[in-house]
Amino acid sequence: MKDRITIQGRDGAFGAYVARPRALAAPSVVVLQELFGVNADIRKTCDELAEQGFIAVAPDLFWRQEPGVDLSVTSEADWRHGLRLYQAYDRDAGVRDINDTLDTVAKLPECTGKIAVQGYCLGALMTFLTAVRGHVDAAVAYHGGDTEKYLGEVDGLKAPLLMHLGEEDEFISKAAQTEIKAALASKPTATIYTYPGQRHAFARHNGAHYNAAAAVIANSRTSKFLDRQLR
Repeated sequence: MKDRITIQGRDGAFGAYVARPRALAAPSVVVLQELFGVNADIRKTCDELAEQGFIAVAPDLFWRQEPGVDLSVTSEADWRHGLRLYQAYDRDAGVRDINDTLDTVAKLPECTGKIAVQGYCLGALMTFLTAVRGHVDAAVAYHGGDTEKYLGEVDGLKAPLLMHLGEEDEFISKAAQTEIKAALASKPTATIYTYPGQRHAFARHNGAHYNAAAAVIANSRTSKFLDRQLR
């Protein structure tokens, strides 16, 4: 059961992809995109979460700049396009959009009221910012670039946070990873897993550095975490 909904945000309306499980009511997972928009990979992630029994909602984070972005991870032109959008993206406004999405999802009649945020790259950074600046029941961050720039906000983290980092991530240096681990070490709700030999987006469908074995481990950990926090 797949559909799209409109989020009536405080700054304007924007779209979101939705995948619903067969059994309702259900907890929800708000899925946050990479720089490619709500593309085939993000929609597949939502579909997989629905198969696991979650209502999965992926809001269009780039709606202010270019609504409906849907880019290919294998196209160099699409990479450049997405990078331009990424560099111009207003992260503070994005947190507002995500919170508006959370509010909308919580009011869906088929939602139990339990909601997690799960993001990738840009979306993982936005997951972290959402978790430290507001309220979610759980947060999952896959390889969140620039997270180290916001570690001064870590005291705001109350929700359970699961973070996945590839040890050889070309966009998150080893020094940055060390900073992230140190900042979260004192937070009992935070768990960080690192994956030896893995580069950026190792768990992304069809990614250049996709590693099936590592992805299975990371995704299994995520599934267990979401079940524990939301059910």
